[in-house]
Formats: sequence, C-alpha cells, structure tokens
Amino acid sequence: MDSEIEIMTIAQVANYLQLSEVTTYKMVNEGVIPAFKIGRHWRVKRSDLFDLIERLKHGEKL
Repeated sequence: MDSEIEIMTIAQVANYLQLSEVTTYKMVNEGVIPAFKIGRHWRVKRSDLFDLIERLKHGEKL
C-alpha cells in the first residue's frame, strides 16, 4: 500500500485535465470523476483520476 495518497482539489484536477473548474465540478457531480467531500469541499484521489484516464484510453465512454 502506498505510504502517501495524493488528494487533489477540483482546481488541481481541472488544471491537470486542462478543463475549466466549472466543467470539472459538473463531471464530479455527475459521477464521471470519482470524488468525495471533506466538509463542503470536493477532493479527488490522484489514483482514482489516473484509473479514469486509463479506462478512457482503452475506449470506455463517459
């Protein structure tokens, strides 16, 4: 198991995917990007984001 799990903010995810924050929030709310809330703030596990990218690379549709 990884000793560190990187947690990303919506802004970091948006920047990484080169999307707007609005689009990223929409994808999180629709369940396309797996995320969880800490208080009122959404967070994304980096490994979950990479898993999503791999699935998309192999032809999975959003």
